[in-house]
Amino acid sequence: MLLTGLIIAMLFGALDGTIVGTAMPRIVGEFGGLGLMAWLTTAYMLTSTVVVPIAGKLADLIGRRVIYVTGLVIFIGASALCGMAQNMTELIWFRGLQGIGGGIMMPMAMIIIGDLFTGKQRAKWQGVFGAIFGLSTVVGPQVGGWIVDSLNWRWVFYINLPVGILAVILIAIALPKHKAVGHVKIDVPGILTMIIGVVSLLLALTFGGKDYAWSSWQIISLFVLAVVSLVSFVFIESRAKEPILPVRLFKSRIFTTINGIGFLMSVGMFGAIMFVPLFMQGIVGISASESGTVMTPMMITMIVASIVSGQFIQKLGVRKQMFTGMIIMAVGFYLLSTMGIDTTKLLASSYMLILGLGMGLVMPILTLALQESFPKSELGVVTSSSQFFRQIGGTFGMTILGSVMNHKSSVLLEQNLTPVVKQLPEQANEMATGLTNMIHTNPQGLYSSLLSPETLAKMPKEFVEHMLPILKDALVTSLHQVFVIGLAFVLLGALLTFFIGNIKLSDRKSKKDESETEVSTGLA
Repeated sequence: MLLTGLIIAMLFGALDGTIVGTAMPRIVGEFGGLGLMAWLTTAYMLTSTVVVPIAGKLADLIGRRVIYVTGLVIFIGASALCGMAQNMTELIWFRGLQGIGGGIMMPMAMIIIGDLFTGKQRAKWQGVFGAIFGLSTVVGPQVGGWIVDSLNWRWVFYINLPVGILAVILIAIALPKHKAVGHVKIDVPGILTMIIGVVSLLLALTFGGKDYAWSSWQIISLFVLAVVSLVSFVFIESRAKEPILPVRLFKSRIFTTINGIGFLMSVGMFGAIMFVPLFMQGIVGISASESGTVMTPMMITMIVASIVSGQFIQKLGVRKQMFTGMIIMAVGFYLLSTMGIDTTKLLASSYMLILGLGMGLVMPILTLALQESFPKSELGVVTSSSQFFRQIGGTFGMTILGSVMNHKSSVLLEQNLTPVVKQLPEQANEMATGLTNMIHTNPQGLYSSLLSPETLAKMPKEFVEHMLPILKDALVTSLHQVFVIGLAFVLLGALLTFFIGNIKLSDRKSKKDESETEVSTGLA
């Protein structure tokens, strides 16, 4: 009953992100506020990221059931509010609230799996749950499209209610209640400084170089606030009785190495993968909807590899399997960096298959390795830390590689496209000014708009003939650099695997004996 509840909660929580993306055009069509659309994603990302380590620590202090059910209830309630929103501002606020529930839900399934099973059993179950997450990214857009076309975009949120209520009932009944012994002291100063620091950092990374220049006072102020808050957080945590993220954990080579690998993998993975659809639309010439299907082979191999990784790890061990997976990912990135103007959809999909195989071998065992290396009393903290550092890594990756993409594109387009733009007739001055501004501020937007058949049809034929080869050449060269840098991050992560040590999967539920486990978790 408990596993069924966990699977349902994981599936509908993971589906939410991909389904909502499909509904965004309809939402903007009804509410307007195109400039605010990005906040529908940003608000959820900010709150869900910052609450992950808090949820893990509270699960250790107060108990799994009360925290998990609270997260589910918040998510369900916020989903209902999102469905009832009357304008874009309301929807953004409700999405932020939904992110709090989602951020609590994300690590809890893995924490409970860590409680219930031995190390060898966890390998199998965490692979299954990783596969469920991957499956949601494949079927999410299709489910979202069906809901939007058949019903209404509001049902994208309402669908969470019956499914979520079922998950709450199953988990509330089947998950044992934990009784905290003595007074539970919550690290409020640590929570506040961490929230301010992480939110400031994520906002700076999200808006820097796009909405505001990196040198603008807004972005610099956010970075300064992030540094001051996070330094204060470290100072507070080193003295707190029950710190949200104990500083002493960073003295552990396994803790820092595993989370470093997860961070670097996410920097390369999320940062580079986001550009594959742009390549397919701009170079191969397929539609936006078709370019999404290019990612499907990667997700399929990731799902398969996640499921079988539990069997491989028994023979290879944690370090060898992690190194093997990272090297396979690196091969995938190298192959992506060789794609050119003549690359076909089939060839690009085959490269994504390789990348997905590597991801599936690595992702489930990052959490597993941490759970095997720490006692049950800290299982919530170390499990949530894995999710936290991967999410931060993904944001860094999208920012860093996005900046690389924009800088390289700006240089190439300034050299090769600007002279062509200057030759436009006087009656096209407005267009020329717009193109010149985009070359310097938003090359990705320039690619997206100018490589669409609708936009090209409105332009002079001679201009298109001269411009398209320049645009495509700049796009291919810029993406090559993005994929190579993504490859470098993954290779650095592969090198870190040598410092993990020899982690063996146990046949016991904990490094402690069972009596201590019962006291510390209440899950015997």
